Amino acid sequence: MKSGTRSKRIRVSATVTALVLSLFAGTGAFAASADEPAPYSAEEHALAANDGNEAPPADPVRLQLLGITDFHGYLRALNDSSNGKINSPGGPIVVGGAAYNAAHLKRLKEGHDNSIVVSIGDNFSGWPFEVDAYKNEPTVEFLNAIGVEVSAAGNHEFDISADFLTKHMMNGKCFGTRGEDSCYEDSTGKPFHGSDFDYISANVRDARSGQLVLKPYFIKRIPDGRGGTIPVGFIGLTEAATFTKEQMSYQVGSLYADEAPPEGENLPADENARALLEPANRYAKELQEQGVETIVLLLHEGGSHRGYFNGCVNPFGPAVEFAKYASPAIDVILTGHWHASFNCMIDDPDGNPRPVMEGSNHGRLISEVNLSIDPVTKDVIRERTVAANHPVTRDIAPDPEVERIVSYWAERGGEKWAEPLAELTGDLTRVRNEHGESALADVIADAFYETARTGTPQPADFALTSGVPKRDLLYAKGTNPADKDGLLTFGEYAEANGTHSSEVVVTYTGEQIDRILEQQWTVKADGTEQFDPLNVSYNVRYAYDKSRPIGDRIDPERVLIDGKPLKPGKTYRVATSGTLLISGPAVYPEVAHYTNPVRIASWPVVEYLKKKKVIGVPELNRIVPAEPQP
Repeated sequence: MKSGTRSKRIRVSATVTALVLSLFAGTGAFAASADEPAPYSAEEHALAANDGNEAPPADPVRLQLLGITDFHGYLRALNDSSNGKINSPGGPIVVGGAAYNAAHLKRLKEGHDNSIVVSIGDNFSGWPFEVDAYKNEPTVEFLNAIGVEVSAAGNHEFDISADFLTKHMMNGKCFGTRGEDSCYEDSTGKPFHGSDFDYISANVRDARSGQLVLKPYFIKRIPDGRGGTIPVGFIGLTEAATFTKEQMSYQVGSLYADEAPPEGENLPADENARALLEPANRYAKELQEQGVETIVLLLHEGGSHRGYFNGCVNPFGPAVEFAKYASPAIDVILTGHWHASFNCMIDDPDGNPRPVMEGSNHGRLISEVNLSIDPVTKDVIRERTVAANHPVTRDIAPDPEVERIVSYWAERGGEKWAEPLAELTGDLTRVRNEHGESALADVIADAFYETARTGTPQPADFALTSGVPKRDLLYAKGTNPADKDGLLTFGEYAEANGTHSSEVVVTYTGEQIDRILEQQWTVKADGTEQFDPLNVSYNVRYAYDKSRPIGDRIDPERVLIDGKPLKPGKTYRVATSGTLLISGPAVYPEVAHYTNPVRIASWPVVEYLKKKKVIGVPELNRIVPAEPQP
């Protein structure tokens, strides 16, 4: 029985009990399929009567939950092992594709009067070009088409900003130029209008106000078969470390997730699991106070196990630990984020098993849970729950409506790929010279600086970035008279570097900047020297003296920003990426000690290239060896 409820569970027959116990001992799931439980049997009615009930119990109300997670915009059916296949005891199965997802959802819904489609987050910020290039609007059109009713907000829902999620993706507010920057025409010829469903998160807050940026829960009412309704509550939770450990979702200074309390009795050891526990329990209690006894948690935090998608062999991870402690009021926990797949039954703190499931990623599985709800208590009869993960196989006809949506966006993706972005005057290569500079890395740093030096409350003094794109941007002669020489298309750039970055402006002192530059040189375990160069914008010049010891190769007087020497005690605003701030400290420890971070842009390089129109090859003279001192 749930804590805090007055419901009484009907006793089931010895046969049903034995079946349930045997399944607990096996895979950890009630069933390998999620067939809807039957009405009470004559034996169950008789058992209830023997318990002293004056009238036979009302047959339970059945509710089917269908969940997807970590879809990431994978509309097209792909054939590679990470997107188009999933392992099973019988070998790899070919799976995935939005049109097949839609077809399987329709088939699974057949015979179910009450069915709710949900998502556990990371619906967008997809990597397929045709989705990314159109600001993930194609994914929302698909989710609307399959009837998603509520989604947890995953970490990638916040890759751009909270406003991007709430104002644009949810409510359809345009930004930039309609049809060029956002609000593209969908497959029906209508402009983007946002999601037809709510995003929910009970633990993501605005850093300024401390208020939740989304609703913590969603309530859906289903018929009780007696002229009334049964409320079903859905709580959303987002991975607790989203904004400090996820490179693309970096939102320090803008957003935060509820922090974990200190370790203590009756708390999970896993920090991420602890951080999620209090908001889950708080809103489960609030739902119960409103008369909601059937409660589902959409948890964008994951786990895994040592077997196949419908097994539960030695499960582990934050979601698994969380499930052992979360309020008994929660009847189902659907998880995501880890891109894993498992189907477990884990006891709640009162000893009652409940399903804890994750359904892979990129549209490869659909998680199904069938619940039996007592129409009097409006609570789930746990022992009658059945659950399964279903492979999205391609051995059925794809859904024609969604197939049309996919084809439309694939065609538009081709158009976007060929769209001119800028003209190059020569090759922008990734190859670094002996001092650590490359033409392409310099252009990326320049784009960050140009974006951050105007239009922000505290403009950047320069840019400091790391790494180089995946591919060179090469000058090419036009293939026909209509083509310009050196034309760089949107697709060519996206293939080299993606389309968006998490640009942040932070504060460092001159002394810190000097230390960061010094940390480009380190000594490896074998005693040899390693050089991990950083990139600086065009308004920076500095010299280094490799003859000096590591840690003492740069004289601050010879680091020039806009022609002026670096002042150790002065503060500087520096444009950089979430990637450097989160991953960089492993290489450049001083990077971690920034202050006053402000997330300012998401498409800095694309916007820079469009604005400049013609991109010259920079002279590699920003970093030079020091000349001998007189």
